[in-house]
Amino acid sequence: MAHDRRTVIMEAAARLIARRGVRGLRIEELAAEAGVSNGLIYYHFKDRAGVLRATLEFINNRAERYTAEHVAAEHLTDPRAVLEQTLLLEFQDTAEVRENSTAWGELRASAMFDALLRAELAEATRVWDGEVAGLIAAVLPAAPASLALEAAQRLTALLEGLSGRWLSEGLTLDRARTLILGAIDAELSRLGRA
Repeated sequence: MAHDRRTVIMEAAARLIARRGVRGLRIEELAAEAGVSNGLIYYHFKDRAGVLRATLEFINNRAERYTAEHVAAEHLTDPRAVLEQTLLLEFQDTAEVRENSTAWGELRASAMFDALLRAELAEATRVWDGEVAGLIAAVLPAAPASLALEAAQRLTALLEGLSGRWLSEGLTLDRARTLILGAIDAELSRLGRA
């Protein structure tokens, strides 16, 4: 039961951050959104900073889950197809992906002013870049690991920028997907020549 309530609180926190930003997240509003008491939030997360750290982890885990589920459901085994789908799945017109991407963007923006959040986000970004670098290495096993990581960093940074433009309607969903596929192709071509 405690795990279920914790999940409900995390889902509510992701929704609120996506709607109002990190600065707009108040424990009282979170409690109301989640349908729990303020005390239960403090019990699970200690303070607002704990809520933010846990929400960042929740968003990352949710993205990993919907990516892994899709890759498994599609029975993808080709390394390039797995790489492409892993990045393309960040451009799904679903409430969950929109919320995740928006909340991630809000957390990233707030990290510029919050050292604790900055450290947590830097670690999450390092892990994500490493995962994408691993996918690139599966496509091009002979590529130097340092160059695969550089390519991963460029791709994840581009993905974040494209996601922001898509979510703010500066790009269509199809255009964002086309651009990320073109970037994957360019990065793999560059690495293949290295």
